[in-house]
Amino acid sequence: MELRRTDCELRRIVIVGGGVAGVSTAAALRSGGYDGELTLVDAGEFPYDRPPLSKDFLTGVKDLTDLALQPPDWYDAQSIRLLAKTMVAAIQPSSGTVELAGGKVLQADRVVLATGGGAARPPIPGLDDHRVHVLRTAEDAERLRSALVPGARLLVVGAGLIGAETAATAAGLGCDVVLVDPVSPPLTAAVGPLMASWLHEMHTRRGVTTVQATVEAFSAHSHGLAAQLSGEDAPRVFDAVVLGVGMTPSTGLAEAAGLECDGGIVVDAGQTTSHPAVLAVGDPTRRRVNGLLMRRAEHWEAAQYDGKRAAATLLGATVPRPAAFWFWTDRHGVHVEVVGEMAKATSAVVRGEPAEGGRFSVFGLLDGRVVAAAAVDDSAAVRAARRMIDRGVPADAGALADPATDLRALLRRRPEPTAAAVP
Repeated sequence: MELRRTDCELRRIVIVGGGVAGVSTAAALRSGGYDGELTLVDAGEFPYDRPPLSKDFLTGVKDLTDLALQPPDWYDAQSIRLLAKTMVAAIQPSSGTVELAGGKVLQADRVVLATGGGAARPPIPGLDDHRVHVLRTAEDAERLRSALVPGARLLVVGAGLIGAETAATAAGLGCDVVLVDPVSPPLTAAVGPLMASWLHEMHTRRGVTTVQATVEAFSAHSHGLAAQLSGEDAPRVFDAVVLGVGMTPSTGLAEAAGLECDGGIVVDAGQTTSHPAVLAVGDPTRRRVNGLLMRRAEHWEAAQYDGKRAAATLLGATVPRPAAFWFWTDRHGVHVEVVGEMAKATSAVVRGEPAEGGRFSVFGLLDGRVVAAAAVDDSAAVRAARRMIDRGVPADAGALADPATDLRALLRRRPEPTAAAVP
C-alpha cells in the first residue's frame, strides 16, 4: 500500500469491523465527499448497536433489527459494499490486500481496522462451565436471556458498567442477583466517590445483594454452579454466572501485520497506525499524544469520534479536535451521564439532592475550573459541564451548587488569561 499524494488517487478503502467505529468511519467518508470504492466487512448478520444488549435486548423489549446502526437500505444508498457474516483472516500492508477467511482477497489503498474486542475472561478455575456467560454480542445476550427466569440465582462478577446494567436488568426480571466486585464502591475513578457510592447502594435498594470480594473458583454442584468467593468459608451456589470484568482488545490482525501494539493498536492523533496505509478506530486503539500512550476509551461516542477523525485523515481534511470524554449508563430506571475525567478533580460540588427518584449532579473542579461532571437524570447539566470543560471557563462553586442557577449563564464567563497573555 504505497501512500497516495492526492485524495482522487485514493480509490479503494476497506473497513474491517461493523461496530459504531467502523460504521461511523464509512458514514463520515461519504458525507465528506469520498466517492471511491468503500467496503465494510463485518462478522455479524449486520452492524448493530451494543449498549442495548444488557438492557432492552436482554429483556426482549427490542430484537436485533431494532439495534441496527443503519437501516438495511442505507448501505446501498451510500454505495457501501457490506460483506456481512464475513471474517478477515489477514491484512497485508505491503501488498495492499485484505484476505477473507473464505480465501477471497480484496484490494485496498487504505485499510481501517475497527476490530473491537472480546469479553475478558480471567484465569478462574472452572470458568469453562457452560453456565458461565459473557455479554459482548447478540448471541451472548440471547444465550444469557434463556437463563434469566424469575427466581433464578444469578452471580454477576464485576460491578462496572456492563456488570451493573446486567444486574439491574436481571433483578427487574425477577432473578435473585448477587453482584460481586473487589472494589467498593466501583467506578469511583470515573464518577467520583459520592456518585459511585450512591449508584452502588442503589443495587441494595433494588434487591441486589452486593459483595466486596473476588471469585476464586467455580465448581460443579448438585444444585447448580458453586462459586467460591474470597473471605468466605463455603461456596455459594448459582444457576448462572455473568462475567463483566472488562474487554480484551482484538489486536490479532494488527499484530500479525506487524503494526505497533501496546495494550491496544497504537495510533496517532489522526488514527493512523505505525503503517501509514492502515488506520484503526474504536475500542482496541490507544492514541499517542505528545509521546505518551493514552488509555483505551472503550465508549460509544469515543468510537464515533474515532471514525470521524479517521475519515478526515483519509480525506486530507482537518482532524476534529477532541472534546471532553463522555459516556452514559442506565440501571434500575435511572440514566447516568459522565463527562470529563473525575480522577483529575481536587474538589467536588454537588447540585441537587442525591435521593431516590430525584436528579442531581456532581461537578469535579481543578484550579477553579470544571474538569468533570456526573449526573443522574440531568443531561442538561452534563451538556453545560462539557462546554465549560472544552472552553476552559472559570467556575463559581456556589453558582454550580445552586439548582436555581441557569448553567448556560455560567458559560458566558470568559476564560481567565494565562500569565503569558497578560500585557
